[in-house]
Amino acid sequence: MSYVVLKDVYKQYKDTKVLSGIDMNIRDGEFVTLLGPSGCGKSTILRILSGLTDATGGQVMIDGKDMKKISPKNRRVGMVFQSYALFPNMTVYENVAFGIKMLKKPENEVGELVGKMLNLVGLQEKKEAYPHELSGGQQQRVALARSLVVRPKVLLLDEPLSALDAQIRKHLQVELRAIQRELDMTMILVTHDQEEAMSVSDRIFVMNNGKIAQEGTPSEIYTHPKTEFVANFIGRYNVFSKEQIGKLIGKNVALSADKYAIRPESIHLQAQVSSYKLSAIAGDSIMNGNVIRTTFHADNKQFTTEQLHHRASTFEKGMEYQLFVEPEDVIALS
Repeated sequence: MSYVVLKDVYKQYKDTKVLSGIDMNIRDGEFVTLLGPSGCGKSTILRILSGLTDATGGQVMIDGKDMKKISPKNRRVGMVFQSYALFPNMTVYENVAFGIKMLKKPENEVGELVGKMLNLVGLQEKKEAYPHELSGGQQQRVALARSLVVRPKVLLLDEPLSALDAQIRKHLQVELRAIQRELDMTMILVTHDQEEAMSVSDRIFVMNNGKIAQEGTPSEIYTHPKTEFVANFIGRYNVFSKEQIGKLIGKNVALSADKYAIRPESIHLQAQVSSYKLSAIAGDSIMNGNVIRTTFHADNKQFTTEQLHHRASTFEKGMEYQLFVEPEDVIALS
């Protein structure tokens, strides 16, 4: 059953339309990510859900209730911002306890709930520390605990990890997903980082120009992009026109779409019975950890391959190679 529902939601500032016809159905306990470039409208959706911004039109429902006349403080929607927004003159304990004290809970109940939440985010030993004494990752966990301790119906996360370095960000992604599963809480994350979206989400809504470009599980979004925008944004796809893919494959195949996409890792050196063959000249290779990304040139078209870093599969620049791709990995775009 849908827990968070947006029906034909749009937002307009004077002559500028920020959101157009947004329809979303999010299940109770689901972790959903709004993924897209800056300015696509994803943060506006969070602000509309929280009540900080009014929609120009459409309907927003949470747990079966229309939010139109419900104030932000009565929606039971938590929000974690990129900036943390911690009180600098309060300890970790006091920051986490602040929201629940506003609910007039008894002091012994406040202590029990804050203690449980600090244990959950691994900060019990830091409860007497002040924000300036914490690392960025620890401050972000305090902000998360402060939002979680009041047990919101929905937790909104507006690019909460983007200011952290890569190693801490990946660690907190794992922790965030574990906390979400333990609490069985509905969470909606906004990010422009496709790897982050893939690692934490049950479903992803890819957004572009105030609209939903595609919705699906991480696997569905990654393996079957529907449009050129999604293919380019989600996974470094090679995108070809109908004419380009026809010349590259060199077979008389039925081409029904105007554009096609192939993932870099789907292009390989081992031929199968059904493989399409691509003849191309190797360009530069770049090592990215355990992956080597190589640029190839064929018929005035440039494309890339990605292979695991094995010495036997390195390509010599300027040499022509026979590469292969399976028919099911040539994806038609709409």
